[in-house]
Parts: sequence; C-alpha cells; structure tokens
Amino acid sequence: MFWIWAGFLLFVFGMLALDLGVFHRKSHVIGLREALRWSALWIGLGLAFSVFVYFAYEGHWLGLGLAPDPVDRVVNGGHQAAVKYLTGYVVEKSLSVDNIFVIAMIFASFGVPALYQHRVLFWGVLGALVLRGLMIGIGAALVARFHWILLVFGAFLVLTGLKMLLSRGGQRDPGDHPLVRLTRRFLPVTRGYHGQHFLVRAGSVASHESAVPGAVEVPDPVVDAAPAGRWLLTPLALALVVVETSDVVFAVDSIPAIFAITGDPFLVFTSNVFAILGLRSLYFALAGMIDKFRFLKPALAVVLLVVGFKMLLADWIKVVLGEHFNLMLLGAILLILTLGVVASLLFPPRNPERS
Repeated sequence: MFWIWAGFLLFVFGMLALDLGVFHRKSHVIGLREALRWSALWIGLGLAFSVFVYFAYEGHWLGLGLAPDPVDRVVNGGHQAAVKYLTGYVVEKSLSVDNIFVIAMIFASFGVPALYQHRVLFWGVLGALVLRGLMIGIGAALVARFHWILLVFGAFLVLTGLKMLLSRGGQRDPGDHPLVRLTRRFLPVTRGYHGQHFLVRAGSVASHESAVPGAVEVPDPVVDAAPAGRWLLTPLALALVVVETSDVVFAVDSIPAIFAITGDPFLVFTSNVFAILGLRSLYFALAGMIDKFRFLKPALAVVLLVVGFKMLLADWIKVVLGEHFNLMLLGAILLILTLGVVASLLFPPRNPERS
C-alpha cells in the first residue's frame, strides 16, 4: 500500500511542479480559452483515473481492495471501486463550484490583480491538499472505528443542505475576516501589492513598486516606515490566508459527503485531490459567468440532502434498490446538477448582478 500512495503523491506533485514551474512560470492573465483547456485536462485526468481504479482494485494491486469498505462493509472489486470513485469525484467537483463564488468575492475584496490570481490559487490548492489529507486521515480512522459516526455526518449534511437551500443572505466581506484582523494587528502589511510577492523585505524594494506593470506607482508608507531588513506581508498574502481558511470551511461539508459513499482512504483521497486540482482552471473558466447559473447553488444543496439521507438510511436504501444503489446515486447526482444548469440557462436572472 505504501508504494501506491507514494506513486500517486509523486504524480500529483509532479503535475503541480509542471504547472507552475513550466506552463505558468511567468505570471500572466489566464484567458477563457486557456482556462477551458486546463479544465478539460484536469477533468480528463480525473475521469481517466477511474480506469486505473478499476484494474487496481480488480487485481488487488499492492493490497488495494483487500479490506472491507468501512461504510458498506463490502470488499471493493473493480466495478464497485470505480463507481464509488466516480461518485465521490462528481460530488467533490460539484461542491467545489460553490467555492468559486467565495474565491471570486475574496479576490474582489482584496483587489487582487488578475495577473497574480493564478499564483494565489496554486499555493491555496497546495495547502488544501495537505489540510484535506489530514482531515481525511482522521475521518477514515473515525469511520473505521466508530461506524455510528456516519449518522452524525449524515445529519450534518442534511442540516447543511437545508441551510444552503434556505439561505438568502450575502457573504461577509473577507476583509473583515477575524484572521485578517488578527494578522494586521500583529504583523505589518504593506498598503499596496508588490508584484507577485507574498513577502517583501523593507529596504530591498521600492515603496512605490506597482502590482501590475504599467500601473500608477503609489508610495507605500508601511514600507517607508519599516526598519531596513524587516519582512512585511503584502495583501496577496492576506488573500492567500483567506482562501486557505475558506477551503477548510468547505472541507467540513465536502469530506463528510464523500464518507457517505466510501470509507476507503485511497478512494476518498484521490477523488478529493482530482476535484481540487481542477479548481484553479475551473475558477478562471466560470468566475466571469457564475452569476448566470442561479439554480446551481440550490442544486448543490439538494445534492447534499440526497447524500446526507443516503448516509442516514443506507441499510434501508440498499435493501430497496439492491446492490447497484451506488450507481443509482451517481446517476441521481448527475441528474440534479444537470437540471440545475439547464434551469439556469432556460430562466436567466433578470438582474445580472448578484444580490
């Protein structure tokens, strides 16, 4: 099992290094066409990985699929593992779309130049992989040892889905985030952006260095007043902090959702990773038109309700629907999301601005 985990992590970090070190080594504004190409690549990789899952679990490569799944207590063969992986991937991918609303608001609140948004999202994704890996490890251990905790997860998902479905209020300004206020209180933060840097050293940069080439240069009194050699945070670092903390909040919803489908740590982690890896490109592809899909958020809420009730009534549902109920769950989730997108296109909002 060690080698299968090591190989997967090596593949992930290799793709991330190729992404930032080769294709996005120089900061530039991500256009729609480029974002769509990268989205297609990540989605293609995520779907193609289900083929590997099928053969790996069918042949029990390096010990995969030998132990019963902690959720349904069934030994996963190739077909069962592939269906669970795809269902988990679709659920995590769809829930990550809701994160795009928040990321867009964070960037707007901090005035993050489009030129450097990709850099923030890259490091945000890297941090999310580490944090989610820890949360998945803890969750898998709890599910394996205390099966009743699935009922707690299910109830939590139902309440979250209802809250999302009934919520009408807007989001709070990320600039008022408690962590941002705490950071500003104890650490010096420059007034303006200084290129793509998260940290700058006083005395080594000009106080009027502009965020974007060609922009108007404005003196930065924080840089001017700081002792030479002192490290200073930039607003880009604050934006990264808020992006990271927002992902933790979303992970609290999405990770219990995947445990409604499978408790196999490898399936849980890989479906989460592939969903997160495509978040950056999906943001640049959808951020400009996310307001047009006004029924997508209610559709995501219904998905959480379906997954939560599946977790609460798993034994009864399995008796009624039979052994292929996970495949039916996948079909139901895809149908709900499709209806949300189609309804949004058929009934566009009268006011294009988000309330």
